[in-house]
Amino acid sequence: MSAAPHIPVLLDEVIDALDPQPGDVIVDATFGAGGYTRALLERGATVHAFDRDPDAIASGRSWDETGESPPRLVLHPHRFSEMLDVMTSAGVARVDGVVMDIGVSSMQLDQAERGFAFSADGPLDMRMSQDGESAADFLNSADEKAIADVLYLYGEERQSRRVARAIVAARPLETTGALARVVRKALGYKPHDKKDPATRTFQAVRIHVNGELDELAHGLSAAEHLLREGGRLAVVSFHSLEDRIVKRFLREASSTPSASRHVPLAAQDDPVFSSVSKAIKPGEAEIARNPRSRSSVLRHATRTATPAREAA
Repeated sequence: MSAAPHIPVLLDEVIDALDPQPGDVIVDATFGAGGYTRALLERGATVHAFDRDPDAIASGRSWDETGESPPRLVLHPHRFSEMLDVMTSAGVARVDGVVMDIGVSSMQLDQAERGFAFSADGPLDMRMSQDGESAADFLNSADEKAIADVLYLYGEERQSRRVARAIVAARPLETTGALARVVRKALGYKPHDKKDPATRTFQAVRIHVNGELDELAHGLSAAEHLLREGGRLAVVSFHSLEDRIVKRFLREASSTPSASRHVPLAAQDDPVFSSVSKAIKPGEAEIARNPRSRSSVLRHATRTATPAREAA
């Protein structure tokens, strides 16, 4: 295989958490540029890689063939929330590990034409799957309240109403640069500010357009159903909204409900995950090497023998 175009965040920690062995079957739920997948293949695992972005799948298909039969890399051009149905259709009932790297990939951020970032001007797109409603479609058609709600819920933008009002007044918006300028003007941006205020708006619109938080909730549930007893789940997130969902999921999945005299013992569920880690963050060396890793958080856990709960 050719050299990896980038090193994913917390790579060593993710591989330690998954502990892949030769012959293991592992799902890389967010293939992207394939950094985790490459490391897993090098450890002898078979990887089923999911990505809704056609560019990511096309990149994976261009990798050099190993000549193995069956191949140890199986690409699935699907959302990772669909992994349970897709893997079942592929004849795989249980897997040894699932890894998720939530949010936009470096590959997407670095392509101005995809419209995910404002570091370089590009079309106001932000669609991971490259189909459906774009960021421009949403911002140029939604009413002011709907835009404000998205900015507040998904970007935690305290001045969401002011920003939404400015966006509506400036319509139509067609480029990332135009949106960034509108937000900066509305919030009084100063060049020496540590964080560009447009960051929160871009995050919020991207999450909305791609339905990312619902996708995460469904993906975690699918992983719970796919993992065998002793299988490992590792999830890397990049902001508090995602991490809260992962933390809550693992807390609920690893706790035993309080015993009730009204419920038979046999009907009281045991935990479906154990050995839940604390939040693992990158060290100073990794942050210096890759500033984008600064906000990343890894949480991992081990699947128990308890039957999976009802799917989300």
